[in-house]
Amino acid sequence: MLDNRNDDMELKLLLEALFQKYHYDFRGYSMASVKRRLSLAREKFGCRSYSQLQDRVLHEPAIFTELLSYLTVQVSELFRDPQYFKTIRERVVPHLRTYPSLKIWVAGCSTGEELYSFAILFREEGLEDRTMFYATDINTEALRKAESGVYDLDRIQLFTANHQKSGGKSSLSDYYTAAYGHATFDKSLRRRVVFSDHSLASDAVFAEMHLISCRNVLIYFDRELQDRAIGLFSDSLIRKWFLGLGSKESLRFSANADDFSEFSREERLYQKKGSK
Repeated sequence: MLDNRNDDMELKLLLEALFQKYHYDFRGYSMASVKRRLSLAREKFGCRSYSQLQDRVLHEPAIFTELLSYLTVQVSELFRDPQYFKTIRERVVPHLRTYPSLKIWVAGCSTGEELYSFAILFREEGLEDRTMFYATDINTEALRKAESGVYDLDRIQLFTANHQKSGGKSSLSDYYTAAYGHATFDKSLRRRVVFSDHSLASDAVFAEMHLISCRNVLIYFDRELQDRAIGLFSDSLIRKWFLGLGSKESLRFSANADDFSEFSREERLYQKKGSK
């Protein structure tokens, strides 16, 4: 029991050190999730304790970049949960068509799969030229991969199936070239995209949005940080516009739940209420 208390104390000190040294704030993340990930990192770096890992991270900055890959989730796919994108295509896009210019925020974009899903969907629906996309994440290496638009070719079969299930109006192969085991998505899909480092734990609102998609990110936050993030989304969204969450996420117990009404319960799509 004492060892567990020591571990928990050392873990909190490590997270505080990461915030003070590198300005990355994981203190509001779910402790169970953080502990599981940093246990793997501790093994990777041959550290007997979190205190030893903290010492290495503070004195060997190159290790922090590797450590960040353990602390941030980078698992996604194009048109993941196809029904989510089909619902956006069929029920949200008609609302979006009524605006001459649009701003879409993909928060926690990881390596870019969701961003490209939206870029392709908006091109197919004729909305691309009036839209600015903002793709943000705290992991700069993940953002670099997102901006490159390069994915392993063995993932394309799943991406293609998801695209078709989402109501795709063309062939996914129209949007990438394949060579040497990789698929590179056309750079024209990025011409209206801003990739940026942004933390839901510490950064502020940066623009007014018509649609925010933040899926499978809040499940890694504690309740206080979830409330902060949803508050940011509420402050960012223009009245009557949309927020999409992951299939295991909900606004039900959020301090900001009253800011939204359910638009599609099954797909975790919400519409902002009130005036702005």
